[in-house]
Amino acid sequence: MSLLSDLINLNLTDTTKKVIAEYIWIGGSGMDIRSKGRTLPEPVTDPAKLPKWNYDGSSTGQASGEDSEVILYPQAIFRDPFRGGNNILVMCDAYTPAGEPLPTNARYKAEKIFSHPDVIAEEPWYGIEQEYTLLRQEVKWPIGWPLGGYPGPQGPYYCGTGADKAFGRDIVNSHYKACLHAGINISGINGEVMPGQWEFQVGPVGGISAGDQLWVARYILERITEIAGVTLSFDPKPIEGDWNGAGAHTNYSTKSMRSDGGYEVIKQAIEKLKLRHKEHIAAYGEGNDRRLTGKHETADINNFSWGVANRGASVRVGRETEKAGKGYFEDRRPASNMDPYVVTSMIAETTILWKP
Repeated sequence: MSLLSDLINLNLTDTTKKVIAEYIWIGGSGMDIRSKGRTLPEPVTDPAKLPKWNYDGSSTGQASGEDSEVILYPQAIFRDPFRGGNNILVMCDAYTPAGEPLPTNARYKAEKIFSHPDVIAEEPWYGIEQEYTLLRQEVKWPIGWPLGGYPGPQGPYYCGTGADKAFGRDIVNSHYKACLHAGINISGINGEVMPGQWEFQVGPVGGISAGDQLWVARYILERITEIAGVTLSFDPKPIEGDWNGAGAHTNYSTKSMRSDGGYEVIKQAIEKLKLRHKEHIAAYGEGNDRRLTGKHETADINNFSWGVANRGASVRVGRETEKAGKGYFEDRRPASNMDPYVVTSMIAETTILWKP
């Protein structure tokens, strides 16, 4: 195995200018992250200079077998923490050979919103809190839990330390450093309320980059759990009963909200979110009804609410924002399996472009 490790860790810069680009895209389910690698003649830092590529869409649920070719358009470049050197990860979106975005291409739709002059002027920022659960590969049961049984009740696990409270920390820390190496603006990690569940935060990041960075952070986590032999779950309620679900709380602000008098702008934006509550819930992730029950730090899925420092509300405003009279708010409704392109662009559309 040592020879295999040596080969995996070969530094190509000693022998060639060629680099490996791992093209990443989202498959037909909307949550399956796919990738494949190709050789480039030299290092590239501008996605516009990368070649388009193709894949078999009939094998990802995105095309028929009779006309299966799907084209990948490179959109964002990150350093590759697995291959190192000048090798790169490339976030792509998918199009037909005629140049039409696939129906599953949420990035294309989000980019149209983020390129609107009114949205550009407001400089929307996002901070996304991505929760996830680590499961045993063979039985799909949280790591650290007794096989077929349950640990002690929730309480000691949130930000906990110790072998009986924190399960999977090596995976979490590996992911943290790998994201920093890649160039992702990961801002923190913590153990969550349910044992075996963790969270990482990406942000603040502006506009379409929030979606790019979260998807690549998810990809890196998938690769690390693959190496560790652990299954990664973004299910919003992986364990039924008196256990917390998994969300992707989305913190949001605009230039007007961050400026003097911004608290009034925040309240106006929250009122718009209230009026479009059903539309947002429909776009905020599959299975969210199992999570948004009004228990376990959630609001009931059918009723919109907001409050200062209230983690049982649909939208929470921080004490510091209230005190300063400006800042940001947190939309607590998105599920852990939400599409960040959909959620970030929809929040911007509702709060900036939509007219009640």
